[in-house]
Amino acid sequence: MSDRTPAGQFLDAAIDLLRRIRDEEAGPIEAAGTLIADTVADGGRLFAFGAGHSSLAAQDVVYRAGGLALMNLLPVPGMVGVDVMPATLGSALERVDGLATVVLETSPLRAGDTLVIVSLSGRNALPVEMAMKARELGVRVIGVTSVAYATRTTSRHSSGTYLKDHCDLVLDSRIAVGDAELTLDNVPAPFAPASTVVTSALLQAVMATAAATLADRGVEPPLLRSGNVDGGHEWNARVLEQYGDRIFYQR
Repeated sequence: MSDRTPAGQFLDAAIDLLRRIRDEEAGPIEAAGTLIADTVADGGRLFAFGAGHSSLAAQDVVYRAGGLALMNLLPVPGMVGVDVMPATLGSALERVDGLATVVLETSPLRAGDTLVIVSLSGRNALPVEMAMKARELGVRVIGVTSVAYATRTTSRHSSGTYLKDHCDLVLDSRIAVGDAELTLDNVPAPFAPASTVVTSALLQAVMATAAATLADRGVEPPLLRSGNVDGGHEWNARVLEQYGDRIFYQR
């Protein structure tokens, strides 16, 4: 019997979305994990980017226990979360033409690398331009977005296109436009967003696939361990030294 409290309803909605991506995104998840494994095996580097709350999912795969040590955050000033003041500045910067080009020109990204771009709507200038310019550099792009936005919103990029239109692979989070799972008669706006839960799960499923794929090929996946278990720091020091030329968050 379902829990009809708001908490129960939200958790049920999140679980339903997780089941959907498990069943409906299995192919793209497998393909994305394989692409990341290929990048690691071929000597490429891995980067992740997200703007605003989408940055939370990108950060979740960088320098964390159980994750691939080679995943680097591609930083953009004002884009890593609500630490920028005022918070509305971050939203405004997402709509600035040319910012992504400047970021990529000054970043370590190069041909043969893979970039994961997380943008729930995929409509703003920054993620669209970043995907376009990255591919021009020979970088493979994995987009994580809600494809529904492309049918119910207008693009804010001058091309009229969305993130999904400029990716080698697209992972659809299936999040409804507006990112709010609940409504109540006495609450004036929809509430309870699930995009962070679902997008983080999507990316962790991709990373799990990448690690298993490397192992199946006889390649030890460059995984980090928790620093809060005995031997964790020593393990991580070895991995970080071995792959130091492909890790940029320790420089």
